[in-house]
Amino acid sequence: MESNNGYHIAVVGATGAVGQQMLKTLEKRNFPIASLKLLASKRSAGKKVDYKGEEFTIEEATPEAFEGVQIALFSAGGSISKELAPEAAKRGAVVVDNTSAFRMDPNTPLVVPEVNEDALHNHNGIIANPNCSTIQMVVALEPVRKKYGLNKVIVSTYQAVSGAGAKAINELNEQTRAIIDDQEFTPEVLPVAGDEKHYQIAFNAVPQIDKFQENGFTFEEMKMINETKKIMNMQELEVAATCVRLPVETGHSESVYLEIDDEDVTVDELKALLSEAPGILLKDDPSQQLYPMPADCVDKDDVFVGRIRKDLDRPNGFHMWVVSDNLLKGAALNSVQIAESLVKLNLLK
Repeated sequence: MESNNGYHIAVVGATGAVGQQMLKTLEKRNFPIASLKLLASKRSAGKKVDYKGEEFTIEEATPEAFEGVQIALFSAGGSISKELAPEAAKRGAVVVDNTSAFRMDPNTPLVVPEVNEDALHNHNGIIANPNCSTIQMVVALEPVRKKYGLNKVIVSTYQAVSGAGAKAINELNEQTRAIIDDQEFTPEVLPVAGDEKHYQIAFNAVPQIDKFQENGFTFEEMKMINETKKIMNMQELEVAATCVRLPVETGHSESVYLEIDDEDVTVDELKALLSEAPGILLKDDPSQQLYPMPADCVDKDDVFVGRIRKDLDRPNGFHMWVVSDNLLKGAALNSVQIAESLVKLNLLK
């Protein structure tokens, strides 16, 4: 695909679930592309992928593959990003990385465009896309923080298996069939690939996402804690997280408790604020049993917010329920929005 109008784009990890969503999102949002390179591992090289009715051949991701690329969207695992993102940046590309490789690097902006687009001005060739569960939460929190202040966040997540990749989706489906058919099965993927123990995910809830740290929190929980503080530029913010994997294929849900600076804010004021906020779709009418659910958010760009209510004991405390497609806003869409912001702010070489 060659054109005089647009940008030279590479997608790394083009055969994976997020890579495929990146291509769909680029097409859906009609991102201006002059040339497109689809890159993946050596074993995937040679495969064919369709984009806008045109067939593309997957190329092996090598340092030389980034010559002439202006924006490189990475979603091929942390080790690939650590190896190739600096090589891409060295050749003039701006990397938008969807792994945890650079998120907490003090020299790498961690960006959700609705929250901290200005941080893009400080990039040194690499921009980090936050964790999926962090993205949807900060989109919901930022309008509140801007207007009413924010000093505490406690979140419990109910995360879909697609966040752990295709093997986890297959395991959920196979276990579900086995249980229904009264067949034996052996868990092999969840909660964490490579760990000693694996547990049933079908008809279950597993309170471990990623590996446990010395402080008793998992790495996923620490990602949410540290990334939220970095994105909002609030190291003093009190954040705690408990992350749980549920037998849902797509769509992360979160129960969020927040404390603001103003004790006199009403639920209606908070609803009005969020209904006008960018990237949010308010779905909140208990009288009609209207609230967000993961089944309703699949393939939708928005972060859905509902069940907003005031805490019964703390006048400055609120509860809300936040749901989003983890492969879209939680990954591919946010990456493409960062690319759009780079174009808008004229930050490409």
